[in-house]
Amino acid sequence: MRILAIDYGIKRTGIAVTDEIQMIAFGLTTIPSETAIAFLKDYFSKEKVACVIVGEPKQMDGTPSQSAEIINAFVTKFQAAFPEIPVNRVDERFTSKMAFKTMIDSGLNKKQRQNKAMVDEIAATIILQDYLRYKK
Repeated sequence: MRILAIDYGIKRTGIAVTDEIQMIAFGLTTIPSETAIAFLKDYFSKEKVACVIVGEPKQMDGTPSQSAEIINAFVTKFQAAFPEIPVNRVDERFTSKMAFKTMIDSGLNKKQRQNKAMVDEIAATIILQDYLRYKK
């Protein structure tokens, strides 16, 4: 079974998954946030998922960030739609900055680095990698 990570945002949602033995995290896609539940219904009908990881936005002092309310509402909607799938939260501080740095380090040019959908997908992958490291 796979583990799926979600970097939920107001406009876009980055999604990453593991391989079936839960060793490697890789970006899956970025979707419009309003389609997230429908996308996940389709994905779960094709793939077995052990649990879902959702980024938890925090400020530097550990308090919830401005987007926490929106993401918490999504988690509530997710749990209503998929009560059988456990949800774990992972601190997502700095994941967007880390994603951007990853894009630079991998040699993407300036135009490619402006692709916010790619940033969201990489951020979801970083969230999932953090979870896998913590889990071990």
